[in-house]
Amino acid sequence: MSIELAQLLVRSSARHGHLCPKQVLGVRIALSGMSMLKWRSPVTKDDGLIILETDGCFADGIQVATGATVGHRTLRVQDLGKIAATFTDLKTGTSLRLAPALDIRSRALLYASEEKRRYYAQLKGYQRMPAEELFSFQTVELQVPLAHLLSRPNMRKRCSNCGEEVINEREVVHQGKVLCQTCAHGGYYLPK
Repeated sequence: MSIELAQLLVRSSARHGHLCPKQVLGVRIALSGMSMLKWRSPVTKDDGLIILETDGCFADGIQVATGATVGHRTLRVQDLGKIAATFTDLKTGTSLRLAPALDIRSRALLYASEEKRRYYAQLKGYQRMPAEELFSFQTVELQVPLAHLLSRPNMRKRCSNCGEEVINEREVVHQGKVLCQTCAHGGYYLPK
């Protein structure tokens, strides 16, 4: 294990409260994605955008290794329930998706054969496995145009239905009315 990986895992563990296999995957995916796109940490809004397909432990590992944050608009979560991340280079428009190889849980055991407990074998194995065996790498095209994902900060509109402010060009125009996405399509909550 490299010194850089060991230091990042210590930082991730401190942030998360313990170290788990998903954090290791987050740190390792982050290091691989940044290396392939020749990024340095922290990722800035001029460099790139990272889209995560889940939150939780995995996201903590990604954040520690990349320095990307939701607040700096360099990190997004599109919760699909998958341990995967897409790294988009804003200068070239290249998008690279990394996800664990399909058989890594069983293959991790080969890299930590001294450990009989599966959880701990995965924890150690994920740290030791070469990235080429640990992950699948896929060049992808984003479905939503990059300009729409990034939007323009500080743009403000008022929803003509609920009256709430909509920022960053996330409004919807329906039948000539400016609406928030919740009023236009429904949301994750219902008013009582």
